[in-house]
Amino acid sequence: MKTLLASLPVILGASLIHCTPTSLRPIRTPAPRSPEHPFNASIRPLVLWHGLGDSANSEGMQAFAQLVRDVHPGLFVHSIYLEHTEDADQKAGWFGNIWEQLGIVSAQLSSIAELDDGFDAIGFSQGGQFLRAYVEKYNKPPVFNLITFGSQHMGVADLPVCRPGDLFCLLARSIARRGVYSTHAQTHLIQAQYFRDHARLQLYYKQNKFLTSINGEVEETRNETFKKNLLDLGNFVMILFDQDTTVVPKESSWFGSYVPPEDGDRKGPRWGEEVLPMREQPLYKEDWIGLRKLDETGRVTMITCEGEHMHISRECYLPIVEQYVGKVMEADSINGGLVSSQGGLIIQH
Repeated sequence: MKTLLASLPVILGASLIHCTPTSLRPIRTPAPRSPEHPFNASIRPLVLWHGLGDSANSEGMQAFAQLVRDVHPGLFVHSIYLEHTEDADQKAGWFGNIWEQLGIVSAQLSSIAELDDGFDAIGFSQGGQFLRAYVEKYNKPPVFNLITFGSQHMGVADLPVCRPGDLFCLLARSIARRGVYSTHAQTHLIQAQYFRDHARLQLYYKQNKFLTSINGEVEETRNETFKKNLLDLGNFVMILFDQDTTVVPKESSWFGSYVPPEDGDRKGPRWGEEVLPMREQPLYKEDWIGLRKLDETGRVTMITCEGEHMHISRECYLPIVEQYVGKVMEADSINGGLVSSQGGLIIQH
């Protein structure tokens, strides 16, 4: 497996993970420390959160975890799960209330002794913005480096296209078509909770309770704790896939979004519209969530990887994993957590 994956992309994500007869096997929690399989307690552990249509214990997630361990022998890796079987865990990526799921995740991470002193975190696709939400709302135990691959930090302007036979996806799209901003969709359909229609922003601000909150888009619900916790990050690394057609627009992976149409003009095409980049977003310019300060203090890194959504090549992941994962923990930090010495690799800043 190691030899094969060294030359082929790691493929993770909604449209590329297929249900198999193994989908009913139980999710595996991290193995206990033992002399035969010791964890290196001197390096920061790693937490993974899978993407849409995937599960914590899928072959792709296991393969990626092993690739990271090959780079950092002895690294403790935990893959977040919401349910105890792969089939149910996959379904939880489509249906549920994100805030309730985050409460489950917070309790899960707090129960793992190896994570008590903090960890680095990698989120794949929607798992990336969910990990950011964990940082903002909880962050105990704390995240040091947050790395997101193809995530939707400014939401999506379209829902994922379903592959033939993907029942969860087809059902989710059917519900969304009946009213993505209905109360039911906004509390039961995961993708609806980060659906940001740039032609209906006022309705989005009124009905959405997840993305508007973690992005500070509604003044009445802005949370200084969310901002403070995000500013406790050591590094925030965002990866965009240059051929991504799953995330609409793909620049959402870097906090980009479509420029809203002029009042009353809702006839423009969704594809090929002008994108407002991160540094021109109101949330950045007015620093609603601390993103601007993170950037101005050199802790935001924006990386482009070649390929489609969640096709992660060795050339993409290796320098990121070498730079931002598996560093030696030290008993000092800017935020009472942990720090490590890191080199000067900046792919795009």
